[in-house]
Amino acid sequence: MNHMEWTEQQLQLYIQEIQMPSQAHAEAAQQHSDQLTKPPGSLGKLELVASQLAAITGELWPDMSKRTVVIMAGDHGVCEEGVSAFPSSVTPQMVYNFLNGGAAVNVLARAAHADVVCVDIGVAAKLEHEGLVSRKVMLGTNNMVKGAAMTREQAIQGIAVGITLAEDLYAKGTRMFATGEMGIGNTTASAAIVSVMTGLTVKQAAGRGTGIHDSMLQHKISVIEKAITLNHPSSSDPLDVLSKVGGMEIAGLVGVIIGAAKLRCPVVLDGYISTAAALLAAALAPISKGYMIASHQSQEPGHIHALSALGLAPCIQLDLRVGEGTGAVLCFHFIDAALKLMQEMATFASAGVDGRTDT
Repeated sequence: MNHMEWTEQQLQLYIQEIQMPSQAHAEAAQQHSDQLTKPPGSLGKLELVASQLAAITGELWPDMSKRTVVIMAGDHGVCEEGVSAFPSSVTPQMVYNFLNGGAAVNVLARAAHADVVCVDIGVAAKLEHEGLVSRKVMLGTNNMVKGAAMTREQAIQGIAVGITLAEDLYAKGTRMFATGEMGIGNTTASAAIVSVMTGLTVKQAAGRGTGIHDSMLQHKISVIEKAITLNHPSSSDPLDVLSKVGGMEIAGLVGVIIGAAKLRCPVVLDGYISTAAALLAAALAPISKGYMIASHQSQEPGHIHALSALGLAPCIQLDLRVGEGTGAVLCFHFIDAALKLMQEMATFASAGVDGRTDT
């Protein structure tokens, strides 16, 4: 189905097809883990991730060797308000950097044997490159201080881009997804979404993004407050929130998350922008939460609160704030380690090691 043709009803029908992760497989994975030569639970989050992957895929030790980080790129009209340390021209420039393999995420993806797919879903410039996936819905969002960032139809279209892309990548063998993004101004949109969806104040939700100084941060907070007051996004209607104060790359990531869940694939969330998208995806498709893995806790102050609202705990803590999917790709190593431990560690029986005496 062409992403241009999706209606809200079609989106709802797609969401209804998402299956619950298998609790039986999670329990079987945990039972195996408890037989390994270590105190039960002593591998912490590594054990939890292994059990979650079994639940997601319906396989005890799924093959996650074909993995893709999807970088959604889009511009933000709110940049007119001076909320970022960098100009909007950086968005298309960075897209070419991704396509030429020179960004942080490219280096980390090569180390993790992951593919990088860069999607122009809403960049405010004409981009041409043989490696670019061009799915432009609009030339950047509208300035949310002057009205809605996009129409409801455009928001649905953006989600459909993410869903259809996830389906296409799955057909080519991808079995694990990571969310990445590029868009100057997108921590402003994300803070607005997080504030509305979690009830955090804008001051709690907004951080320094690209590294703005104190007076710019105060200005950013007032811009977000103004946008929320003007647009009245409804927390009970995630499409309303997305269209009024969101971003096109955020819409695309909502779709990737929902698509991954429908395909029974894990989706590794990157930082603050990805988690804002995850809040909307979870509100639209509650079952999708079971398919999410939180890679890391970023420097944005609202990030840990947004993860907490989703019931997710970050795997790693590295003080990252670069975005792009960097933390999610780093987490692939963590996931590989979890699976290798389950597959390669000896059990008490096979190693001839005595088990616990206090059971």
